[in-house]
Amino acid sequence: MKTEIERLRAAVRHHNYRYHVLDDPEISDAEYDTLFDRLVALENAHQELITPDSPTQRVGATPSSEFAPVVHAVPMLSLDKCATPEELGDWVRRCARLIQRETPADLVETLVLSCEPKIDGVAVNLVYEGGRLLSAATRGDGEVGEDITANVRTIQAIPLRLVGNRVPEVLEVRGEIYLPTRAFLDFNERARERGEKPLVNPRNGAAGSLRQLDPKVTAGRPLNIYCHGVGRVEGSTAPSSQWEMLRWVRAFGLRVNPLAERVAGLAGCQRYVDRILAERADLPYEIDGVVIKVDDLELQARLGTVTRRPRWAIAYKYPAEEANTVITGVEFQVGRTGAITPVARLEPVFVGGVTVSNATLHNMDEVERLDVRLGDTVLIRRAGDVIPQVMRVVVERRPKGARKVKLPKQCPACGADIVRADDEAVARCSGGLSCPAQRKEAIRHFASRGALDIQGLGEKIVDQLVEAGLVSTVADIYGLDAERLAGLERMGEKSAENLVAAIEASKNTTLPRFIHALGIRDVGEATAKTLARHFGSVRRLAAASEAELLQVEDVGPVVANRIRTFFDQPHNMEVIERLLAAGIDWPKVQEERAAQPLAGETWVLTGTLDSMTRDEAKERLEALGAKVAGSVSKKTTRVVAGPGAGSKLDKAEALGVEVLDEAAFVTLLDTITKR
Repeated sequence: MKTEIERLRAAVRHHNYRYHVLDDPEISDAEYDTLFDRLVALENAHQELITPDSPTQRVGATPSSEFAPVVHAVPMLSLDKCATPEELGDWVRRCARLIQRETPADLVETLVLSCEPKIDGVAVNLVYEGGRLLSAATRGDGEVGEDITANVRTIQAIPLRLVGNRVPEVLEVRGEIYLPTRAFLDFNERARERGEKPLVNPRNGAAGSLRQLDPKVTAGRPLNIYCHGVGRVEGSTAPSSQWEMLRWVRAFGLRVNPLAERVAGLAGCQRYVDRILAERADLPYEIDGVVIKVDDLELQARLGTVTRRPRWAIAYKYPAEEANTVITGVEFQVGRTGAITPVARLEPVFVGGVTVSNATLHNMDEVERLDVRLGDTVLIRRAGDVIPQVMRVVVERRPKGARKVKLPKQCPACGADIVRADDEAVARCSGGLSCPAQRKEAIRHFASRGALDIQGLGEKIVDQLVEAGLVSTVADIYGLDAERLAGLERMGEKSAENLVAAIEASKNTTLPRFIHALGIRDVGEATAKTLARHFGSVRRLAAASEAELLQVEDVGPVVANRIRTFFDQPHNMEVIERLLAAGIDWPKVQEERAAQPLAGETWVLTGTLDSMTRDEAKERLEALGAKVAGSVSKKTTRVVAGPGAGSKLDKAEALGVEVLDEAAFVTLLDTITKR
């Protein structure tokens, strides 16, 4: 027994150090709790083996040597915990017996309790003297913490000076500094984009922010605080209850949680616990439970503490949002835009209130950064409705011969090539027109205003067409008839006829619109026009080599490779041939070139126009061969200036560029058209 106790103590000390000092935990909170609870149970059963240096006799962990030590005037205690209604009832009944030996059952239902969410952050102690913030320290081991005053002073939510007329001469305030959930997610998203290590969880992020050696780094992170208690008070009489104390410190300008509530008895307490659990996923910060305290401070004193833990308070812990499990495999999913996402298949584990068997790995850069291998033990995280994520690999538990994860060469949904640029984290399927995973997005884009402009073919209709099996690729659009369309939800006979007419009308288009409609990555409207002018037909474009594509203005190596890869996929070419067979056609580019008297000219539009929109004016100019730019330069041929023209007009006049008003512009267009 003594050997097992010593083994558990060593393990708990190790994980305390990783969690509290290094901010780099190796195991989940649930695993740590299991170790600690086992140690407590063994020591309670064999109290003769308890030693003063046992982790159960401490509150936190040894403070870091990077910050000056701060001795707390009043120790910062840790809390016992419970996780079931039965355990909560046992605690309330125990308090009732200690307070009132006779008829304690009555007190179980009437004892006034103060409840508030248990923020998953960093416990701190703020000391105000004469109303001014004197120092701030972490909890540390409960008696000695770390001086983080310089960093805390950068947090806007913490007043540097208290407000009010009756501020105590000395006030020690306890609170929890936290990183809001949105800030945590945004930080990790940016970190992954930069290939940097993301934060494990918001508590880790808050702790790391507070332990920055440069306060400017802390200032750049939106930390916040909720205060929940007081320690030393001098020069004033503190309130007589926890509830009144919260109102008291709030009057001094300190933040307290608006969800804090005073309840009566076990039933009221359980209702509060259940309500906060139901709201957990919607809170703007993460919580791991509810803190419950006997409200009357005199009763708190009578109940006292044991092993540095107050008898008068308890933490009701919710299901853990982190857990360790094993990766049994990695599969690759295809998103609506073709992004390939690696997904870890896991040994099922209960986390965040549900059983989880899958977790996202985001992209291959993340897989490589984490060094994920098949058979690895990993820490996963699930908070509220957030998709479970793999946060870290427990390398110490890696089995021999664990295989690395490799990106497949072909899309698992359609078999097209998977492409990944050297400077990008995301790999993508190149079968945009034929990939089942991308079909809804491909159809929406194909029918959009800048592409084939099919009026009435909106997002909801596209969803219905795909889900009903009526459309698999964009080519299937041209086989739809009014009878089948009328069977869709909210699609009457007249609407169906209008949509069929719009589909038929879309067959008369232009080559630039058709190229843009194909959805080739990074080939927008402007590039599509340049490609159309250069090659003159979609078949010539499809046959062009990368070297030939690089001769086109505004087409670089990355875009050239994407165009070539797109047309190299047989399924994409099959769809294009079906579209052409369906009757989609456009004026021959050679004919367009012959009628392009503005070829080689650069125009700029500024201000508002009455007779046409800016987009219409741009389209007419481009049809005549002009390039429409967004800024004025020495290369600008003419500027069209309507009412409201500003700096572009000023620059044109300064450079001596010809300026036309709307009337002159329309006259010029009419003259050219009549030639």
